[in-house]
Amino acid sequence: MGILAQRDEADRVLDEVSFDVESGKIREFARATHSEDPVYVDTEAAATAGFTHVPATPTHVVVAGHHRNQAEFVARLGLAIERVVVGSVEWEYTRPLVAGDHVVGTRRVVDDTTREGKRGGTMRLVTLETTWTDDAGDTVIVQREVLIERDAQ
Repeated sequence: MGILAQRDEADRVLDEVSFDVESGKIREFARATHSEDPVYVDTEAAATAGFTHVPATPTHVVVAGHHRNQAEFVARLGLAIERVVVGSVEWEYTRPLVAGDHVVGTRRVVDDTTREGKRGGTMRLVTLETTWTDDAGDTVIVQREVLIERDAQ
């Protein structure tokens, strides 16, 4: 039985995590993703481009994985981690993250279904949504992930 069948709407929260957006981490992400845009490392370039501070790279919120208890959320979902793959991840921004932001992410289960696989057996698809808010309580990013758990066979 999936987590949605066991819980009401208010109790679908898996976890909450927060972190500060730091210019040093932005620089590391830019280097790791081979971004050559100077806005990620140069405050003058960022200001010229219209940013209030150095902006974070588009996938910066993945740093939250280092602040979460991954084993706990997998157990709460009842997943067998050795059979799980990430099916997709997408981000919807209302504004760019910038150095100096402090964000809080609340992750919820928004869908939990099972379907037949193309090669036989079943697949469980768990869709998670994390709403990232800033210090003012405004939504900055909505992140959606689909986890796929393959059948044990």
